[in-house]
Amino acid sequence: MTGVPARWTADRVMALAPDASSQRAAAGLTGLSSWTGVGAAGDLVWGVCAGSGRHPYRTVVDLTGPAYHCSCPSRKFPCKHALALLLNWADGMVGEQAEPAGFARTWKAGRGGRAVRSAKPKTEKDEAAAARRAEQRDRRVAAGLAELEMWLRDQVRAGLSAAAAPGYRHAEGIAARMVDAQAPGVASALRRLAGTPASGDGWPPRLLAEYALLHLLVRAHDHLDALPPALAAVVRSRVGYSTRREDVLALPGVSDRWQVLAARDVLDAPVPARRIWLRGRDTKRFALLLAFAPNGSFAGNPDAALTPGTELHADMHFYPGQPPLRSVVGRRNAPPAAENHPDGAGGVTALLEDWASALEADPWLTEWPALLTGTPVVSAGGWYLSDTSGAGLPLLGLERLWTLLAVSGGHPVTVAGEWSPAGLIPLTVWHGGLAVPL
Repeated sequence: MTGVPARWTADRVMALAPDASSQRAAAGLTGLSSWTGVGAAGDLVWGVCAGSGRHPYRTVVDLTGPAYHCSCPSRKFPCKHALALLLNWADGMVGEQAEPAGFARTWKAGRGGRAVRSAKPKTEKDEAAAARRAEQRDRRVAAGLAELEMWLRDQVRAGLSAAAAPGYRHAEGIAARMVDAQAPGVASALRRLAGTPASGDGWPPRLLAEYALLHLLVRAHDHLDALPPALAAVVRSRVGYSTRREDVLALPGVSDRWQVLAARDVLDAPVPARRIWLRGRDTKRFALLLAFAPNGSFAGNPDAALTPGTELHADMHFYPGQPPLRSVVGRRNAPPAAENHPDGAGGVTALLEDWASALEADPWLTEWPALLTGTPVVSAGGWYLSDTSGAGLPLLGLERLWTLLAVSGGHPVTVAGEWSPAGLIPLTVWHGGLAVPL
């Protein structure tokens, strides 16, 4: 057997899923309550999962491909059982064994025999198969987006009042169609706008603006080949195409001392995630790390352990797109160290100018990192963070406000958080050199 490979992250595993429904189904099968006989040896990971059929499903993954085998009847590749097995392995719940289980060894041997008998080199076959899969997905996405464009036209022709009907989830059907079309990013956007009619006065123009952005995304995808590479990467990402972690790490890294500004748990997503915002001390660039918790726990993920008030000397590799934000950590040059106070905090005007420039590059952007100095004040029945010029941003999240007020005591403080047109979500406030999570 070969040496023991490094355990993957949940992010890397989820990137293998054929669609969002497979991700959700796999997350529901994690943990060992449904699994028996799990193990890992060399490049093989295997396990037996109880299913709805009479016989349990035997699942094997060869990490070198990766390649998958499961006795379940699913036509998805990889199936939910293979994804769940890999998530368990990534989370440290699958122990190393001296030898593979019999069924795993038999499958591995069969694959080796087929490779020897094959007339074509394996790499050539893999590339051809990958090209066919990519072409098939492109056709599915294009057909799904064509249906979305017709749906959007129908919504505008019929009027927006139907979207406000009590209990009417007007976008659910087309969102499910986008999942089938392998456009999970579009499906998520449709499900987010479902709550717009209940968002208070002025909801019709807000809903129409969301429709317009979706229409813009459809038209951009239609002309994908004519777009500049960075903008094309944005469009593909918003539609729901994933980029492999390995491909991101192959891009040039940005070495800096990255100040950890804020962290926010998003627990209502199909797979719970933690968003970690950093800023380069020298480059002044923002970076976003996403850590996933398919088992409800972030334990074992070194990125998720980064806390505000620390600094990481590392190489950061950014996903393609504009402006480049999402990233993965490459080489760590030193362990995380305490950092007293972030530098470069600005005011409201500078933040809004940065936001405008970011929207110009990515019209579908929903939030932006914020690092600014201001004082919490109450005005017109609401709370704002006001800078020295008197400009203010509305503050969101009442549960976070009281700690912010206590630290501020009516004086200016440095705050890090997430900005969106709805307002500023404060996530960290500094009390002298101490970072206080909100």
